Amino acid sequence: MSSILPSATSPSAFRMTVYSFTFAVLISVCSSAPTPLYHLYQELFDLSPAMITMIFGSYAFALLAALLTFGGLSDYVGRRPLILAALVINATALVIFMLAESGAMLMAGRIVQGIATGLAFPTFGATILDSDKRHGPILNSITAFLGLMIGTLATGTLVAFAPAPTYLIYAILLVATIAGIIALAFMPETITRRSGALAAMRPRISVPPRARGALIKVTPVNVASWALAGFYLSLMPTLVAVATGITSPFVGGAVVATSMLSATVSVFVFRAFAPQRVLFSATTGLMIGVLITLLGVEERAVGLLFLGTAVAGLGLGSIFSNILKIVLPLAESHERAGLFSAFLVESYLAFAVPAIIAGLAAPALGLSATAYIYGAVIILLAAISIAATRTGLIENPAV
Repeated sequence: MSSILPSATSPSAFRMTVYSFTFAVLISVCSSAPTPLYHLYQELFDLSPAMITMIFGSYAFALLAALLTFGGLSDYVGRRPLILAALVINATALVIFMLAESGAMLMAGRIVQGIATGLAFPTFGATILDSDKRHGPILNSITAFLGLMIGTLATGTLVAFAPAPTYLIYAILLVATIAGIIALAFMPETITRRSGALAAMRPRISVPPRARGALIKVTPVNVASWALAGFYLSLMPTLVAVATGITSPFVGGAVVATSMLSATVSVFVFRAFAPQRVLFSATTGLMIGVLITLLGVEERAVGLLFLGTAVAGLGLGSIFSNILKIVLPLAESHERAGLFSAFLVESYLAFAVPAIIAGLAAPALGLSATAYIYGAVIILLAAISIAATRTGLIENPAV
C-alpha cells in the first residue's frame, strides 16, 4: 500500500490540497475552453458539424486511453512526476490551439489535451485524497463540473468582448499552466514510490459478479447523462445559434456553463441523501430538463434553453456522483480498479460516440431535427433506467 507522507492536518498537506484542487479545475477549464469556439471554427475553417464532433470525440478517446493506461501510475512513481507530465502536455495542447489553422490541427490539439486530462484527473484526484481524506471526496466530485462551467463561460465572454478570439483564452490558460508547473516545485510529494509501475499500466477492466446487476440497471441513464454532456460540449453553442438566431459565443457558452453550474450545485445539495433516492429524482430531472430544452429549440426561445439545461444539469451532477456511490461499494477493494475502469469505458464511449453520430446526421437532417431525435433517445434511456431500478431495487447494504 502507498503511504501518505504529509499529515492531513499539516500546512504542507493543506497547501497540496489547494494546489491539486486548483489545477484539477484548471485542467477541466482547458478541456472546455474550445466549446464556445466551435461555431467560430466552423466558419473560419469551413468545418461541418460532423468534423466538429470528430474533433470533440478525438479528445474523449485520447482521454479514455490515457486513463486506462496511466490512471494508476502515480501510485507507483509518485504524484508529482505525473502532475508535471500532465501540465507539460496540457501546455503543449494549448500552444497547438493557439497555432491552429485547420480542423486537423484542432483535432491534434484535442488529442494531446485528452492525454493531459487523462493523466491529470486520477493523479490530482488521488493527491487530494492523500492530503485531505475528509473533504477529498466532495472536492473530487466538483472539480470537473466547476472547471467545465468556468471554461465555457470564460471563453464565451472573451470571444464575445475581447480581441483575438481564437488566441487569447489559450494564452491566458497557458500562463496559468506554466504557473502550475513552477508552483509544483514547492509542493510536497504525498506518497512513497514503489515497484510495479509497468504492471500498473496494463488496463484492467472487469465487472465483479455482485456488481453486474446494479451496473446493468444504471447503464441506460449513465449512457444518457454522458451522451447529453457530450452533446452540450460539442454542439450546443451551434444549436443555440441555429435554433434562436443568436450567434453570440457568450450566449452559447453561457448555456453550456449553466448546465455545469447546476451539476456542481447538485453534488452539494444532494450529497447527504440516499443514493438510490437521489438517482431516481436526478433521472426524472434529466428527462424534464431535456424536454424543456427541446421546447426551447421548437419555440426558438433562449430562455427555455437556459432553463432546460439548468434542470438537466441538476440531473447530470447527481447521476454521476450517485452511480459511483451505488456501484463501487459492491466490489471488493481489489476489484474496484477494474470495475471503475469498466465504468469509465462505458461513460466515455457514451460521451463521444452519440455526439459523433449526431454530427454525422446533422447535415442530412438539420441540427434542430437531430437534437429532437437525440433528446428523445436520452429520455427513452432515462425511462428504461427508472423502470429497471424501481422494479428491482439495487442490492447494496452500504446504502
